[in-house]
Amino acid sequence: MTESLTVGAFASVTVAFLVYLLGAELTRRVALLRDFNIPEPVSGGLVVALATMAAFLAFDTAISFDLAARDYFLLVFFTGIGLNARLSDLVKGGLPLAILLGLTIVYVVLQNIIGVAGARAFGLPPEFSVLLSSAALIGGHGTVIAWTPRIDEMTGGAAGVSELGIAVATIGLVAAALIGGPIAKYLINRWRLTPERPDENPTIGVAFEDETVRTIDHLSFMRVMLWVHVTIAIGMALWEGLDEAGVGLPPFVPCLLAGIVLGNLVPVVLPRAVEVRRTPTLAMVSDFALGTFLAMSLMSLQLWTLSGMGLVLVVVMTAQTLLSILFAIFVLFPAMGRSYRAAVLAAGFGGVTLGATPTAIANMTAVTKRYGPSPMAFVILPLVSAFFVDIVNSFAIQYFLPL
Repeated sequence: MTESLTVGAFASVTVAFLVYLLGAELTRRVALLRDFNIPEPVSGGLVVALATMAAFLAFDTAISFDLAARDYFLLVFFTGIGLNARLSDLVKGGLPLAILLGLTIVYVVLQNIIGVAGARAFGLPPEFSVLLSSAALIGGHGTVIAWTPRIDEMTGGAAGVSELGIAVATIGLVAAALIGGPIAKYLINRWRLTPERPDENPTIGVAFEDETVRTIDHLSFMRVMLWVHVTIAIGMALWEGLDEAGVGLPPFVPCLLAGIVLGNLVPVVLPRAVEVRRTPTLAMVSDFALGTFLAMSLMSLQLWTLSGMGLVLVVVMTAQTLLSILFAIFVLFPAMGRSYRAAVLAAGFGGVTLGATPTAIANMTAVTKRYGPSPMAFVILPLVSAFFVDIVNSFAIQYFLPL
């Protein structure tokens, strides 16, 4: 009989810090991880995930982590993204935003076509097609869990509905975290790209070659955290109002919007207020929050649940990963202008299409820490993935389910 061991919330956060530092050390020591821009929490998190799988196989003990604190770090991260956004960038980002949205719609259709083909090729119930495509990949674990009861009902209780969806989402999350950096590296080297504003501070994190930034002190840190918490309070109040009105959005979306408003309004209303936008301190706080969130997500993967899925996972996920890579390089990158920003977005697009928005941002962060900033990319991609992807995906799932 399998024994269950749950690591408490406080200990889980502590482990996440260790995971991030482990990943940072691996990145420092392993040139391959550094050269291909693999995010630190990804490499560290996968090591822990493999260790928990080894414990399961050797001692029949399923180790899980209490992730109650994870959402706080997600809110801090997206609030920082909002505070960093400038209206001038948003105005200039209108056309790229529309192009990225159109490309995302096309991609969702292509992803589901592969899911339909995979279900038919392996003789699975046709409703399983969305589990092999956008419900589990672009949608992620949350979406596939939400749709599992509906698919279970449509298939008359077919075996393996939940297991298949979770397995695809898990493999997709890992693949998403691994392909973004190499995509950007290839494009940047192939086209010899450089940042549009290379002297600007990074949106998230600090550059690899300048890990200690002297302008970060206890006062700047406290100031940033105050603005972040005030913004989160406003964002959560907005989220509660929208929820009562029947508008279902993830809590981080109103926090992102509140950050955009405050970040652009405060300098106008209070011109003497100390600026926190585009500062090394806010970049560090955002990097810390994203790294902790992603470390908790990766270290909590229960890789042993993938056993028994066999050939269908290998074939379908190989096809889905290749689609994401080829689409990002040969469709998205040219459509977005073959610029440095397009290369950064290509790295993020791989994270969105196979994993989740935080994974995409982690991919872009690893790239910009190495090659230079691209602030607009960090505004455009979350707006598409947060506002529009769930809507597009919902229509796609409902269309492809009967097929």
